[in-house]
Amino acid sequence: MKVLLTGGAGFVGTHVRAALAAGGHESVVLDSLRADVHRGAPPAFDGLVVGDVRDRTSVDAALAGADAVIHLAAKVGLGVDIADAPDYADSNVHGTAVLLAAMADAGVRRLVLASSMVVYGEGLGRCREHGDVRPGARAEADLRAGRFEPPCPICGRPLEPALVPEDAPLDPRNAYAAAKLAQEHFASSWARVTGSSVAALRYHNVYGPGLPMDTPYAGVAAIFLSALRGGAAPQVNEDGGMRRDFVHVRDVAAATVAALAHDDGVRAYNVGSGIPRTVGEMAAALADAVGGPAPSITGAYRLGDVRHVTADSSRARQELGWRPAVDFADGMRELAG
Repeated sequence: MKVLLTGGAGFVGTHVRAALAAGGHESVVLDSLRADVHRGAPPAFDGLVVGDVRDRTSVDAALAGADAVIHLAAKVGLGVDIADAPDYADSNVHGTAVLLAAMADAGVRRLVLASSMVVYGEGLGRCREHGDVRPGARAEADLRAGRFEPPCPICGRPLEPALVPEDAPLDPRNAYAAAKLAQEHFASSWARVTGSSVAALRYHNVYGPGLPMDTPYAGVAAIFLSALRGGAAPQVNEDGGMRRDFVHVRDVAAATVAALAHDDGVRAYNVGSGIPRTVGEMAAALADAVGGPAPSITGAYRLGDVRHVTADSSRARQELGWRPAVDFADGMRELAG
């Protein structure tokens, strides 16, 4: 299969490109090499088309002869500052719309879309009295007072976190999340109109070799590791108890290539390890791996951050035949090394 891979020069894209080659697929990469992602000498490899997904001419050239598209190109990050909203909308939503229009004209009918677990917001919580509920918004007064657990929207009591299935209510709580959900909606509309297929992969917290360390795209693992390499303790927000699903980038790449087999309508898939861990645990694992100082729990917080969001990834296992393979401790040691 010949695959157009947008954003294929980035962190996840590099590993997807390798997984495509290992699977016997041919890939063409369209990447703008934007300066806030690619520091230093720009990458160069066979099949790279330097161009922006918002530019129809570049997209048309890269699409020539493609059987499918894996769409990774996006501006990432929390999008806490409202001044960033136009860039999220332009880069992610407008760019996806341009790509979809070009795919329709070219007759390319299969799309794997990199979405994100952030579309769930706070995900699901379990109230002892009211069962599974969508958590209420966390008030800044509670965060200042160190009350970090989101409340039950009915009785106000703290909730226990629960795994989030793909049919859970969607509740984007920052600009990046809103743009990711908009990408899914545009792709769904395109699929209905053209009779095409979409596999929307809701990646959880991706880490591994090549994780950017010094750009706005760096995740929390990169931030902690940068501190440790400088001899400083990683600074962990809140009480360190925020639950996430940390999934290795090679596992993410394998799931992405497996999703090329989906060719029937629109389907969302969580892509996570299936084993929730706290941010504090991840910081401690990195500190152990490098022999650095123990994490410092700061009590600080950021509005727009969610407390817990962890995946039920059983649908990807059952329907795509995918299984995560990288052990968390091994992956953290590899990242630290």
